[in-house]
Amino acid sequence: VLHIVLVSPEIHWNTGNAGRTCLALGARLHLVGPLGFSLDERHVRRAGLDYWERVDLRVWPSWEAFQAELPALGAPTYFTAAAERTYWDVPYRDPCVLVFGRESVGLPPALLAANADRTARIPMMPGSARSLNLSTAVALAAYEAARQCGTFA
Repeated sequence: VLHIVLVSPEIHWNTGNAGRTCLALGARLHLVGPLGFSLDERHVRRAGLDYWERVDLRVWPSWEAFQAELPALGAPTYFTAAAERTYWDVPYRDPCVLVFGRESVGLPPALLAANADRTARIPMMPGSARSLNLSTAVALAAYEAARQCGTFA
């Protein structure tokens, strides 16, 4: 089981694209509020195309509510551009939880500091970009976790 977690996402089309990736992998998408948009907006459905209705979606009101259930979901990996370890170096085990932060600021510094041994980054050429688009990062990490867990074996 693969869980993709977006903490306070701000951009509807990133969420829609992440939902399509989850559907393609059989993963569950967790949205942790507050959200920067309404899930009823046509833009979310448009980004998810006709797949949105089939996405395995769970919406949480807050990080605290989600965190209470996190131990039952699997081992979390927190994504940040500041991590020392790359996402290729993470030993993903089934079930696993991939946690991504807001498009503008990422995950809260206190959360990252408390879980420094569980952070990962997606490598980029030095000086090339501050970060990747959220839905791109989700797809890269999710497919690596699925590959390691034998999803397509």
